[in-house]
Amino acid sequence: MAKAAQTPDFTKYMSEMMASFPMDMSAYTDAFKSQAATGEKMAKVALDAAEKSTEISSKWTKDTIAKMGDVAAVKDEPADYTKSMTDFASAQAEMAAETMAAFAEVAKKVQMETVELMMAAGKEATEEATAAVKKATAEVTTAAKKATAK
Repeated sequence: MAKAAQTPDFTKYMSEMMASFPMDMSAYTDAFKSQAATGEKMAKVALDAAEKSTEISSKWTKDTIAKMGDVAAVKDEPADYTKSMTDFASAQAEMAAETMAAFAEVAKKVQMETVELMMAAGKEATEEATAAVKKATAEVTTAAKKATAK
């Protein structure tokens, strides 16, 4: 019986090849940290908006329930029921306008904070990329000088 052919172990060759290329992982680490920090800030913006929106909705619900008490109360005259419903509808329209304005303010704040974060992240990414390119250029130049000096 013939012996099974042995497959060469390329792990050693790959390790040697990667070791021969100078590579600084700190740029990747810094980029990851920067991305994580931006993600944390974005999450804070979203969570703050969710909290404010919940407060607005809760207030609207509480106010509506309080106004419904007046509608549900027994009246002496039939016309009082009509007046009660009219007052409720009027109050609801006013509360709806106020609530929508409050939601719009939350959305506006989220938009402004998001734009600020994206601009800051873009500026930071540009600075990091510039620094990484300068460092890589210096390393390649050094490696090239060493290679030609031999």
